[in-house]
Amino acid sequence: MQRVAVISAIIEEPRYSQEAFNRIISEFQDMIRGRLGIPMPEQELGVVALVVVGNADQINHLTGLLGRLEHVTVKTAMAKKELP
Repeated sequence: MQRVAVISAIIEEPRYSQEAFNRIISEFQDMIRGRLGIPMPEQELGVVALVVVGNADQINHLTGLLGRLEHVTVKTAMAKKELP
């Protein structure tokens, strides 16, 4: 069953990891329903929120790949309600 989730990411020093981050999320573009990116260049940070729809394994896989990137911190909130 499918669920809705929000994946939030803080990218510290984006010049080192933003390209890899974007490459990973492009591989999951079918799951991504929305993306909000807030650049904070004066603090050398980027904040990204992704709204995704997928099964728990798919969402956890995406979260895991992003979380393994250096300079990236990721948290996921998944809806309890399953979609038909």
